Amino acid sequence: MSARPPNPFRYFEDYQPGMIVDCGEVSASETEMIAFARLYDPQPMHIDPAAARSSPFGGLIASGWQTAALTMRLVVANYLSAEANIASPGLEELRWLCPVRPGDRLTVRVSVVEARRSRSKPLTGVVTSLVEVSNQKGELVMSLRPVNLMRCRPRTPVRGEE
Repeated sequence: MSARPPNPFRYFEDYQPGMIVDCGEVSASETEMIAFARLYDPQPMHIDPAAARSSPFGGLIASGWQTAALTMRLVVANYLSAEANIASPGLEELRWLCPVRPGDRLTVRVSVVEARRSRSKPLTGVVTSLVEVSNQKGELVMSLRPVNLMRCRPRTPVRGEE
């Protein structure tokens, strides 16, 4: 089941295991990669094209943190509901599997792995997802398993329950 939800106001109940959302595509130029890395991850393979050529990567690569940030933008825009998303207590795993190079086109796909009601907060659900990021060659470049706390759909009182 692959979907781009028609309703941006999804609640916990709408995140069913097996649901897949294609979140779109993003890319970064060499200039953007270097600028990001200078600010947040100033390692030679990210900021110095000459040094990167003589590295094991054979050229400039994006910081994994930039790849994660670019991915997050698409996940927020296309998967997480502004209405229901509360916060994330963290990630179960984050893997950088293949270098991202200047101009690579990255596609982001999110699958719901698990959705369960919170034991301590019954109006909240816990959604575990698998985020997969692939380049234009179909190579998986990054995967992560975020956990999100989501509001449950507000219940309309039945007559006489007010």
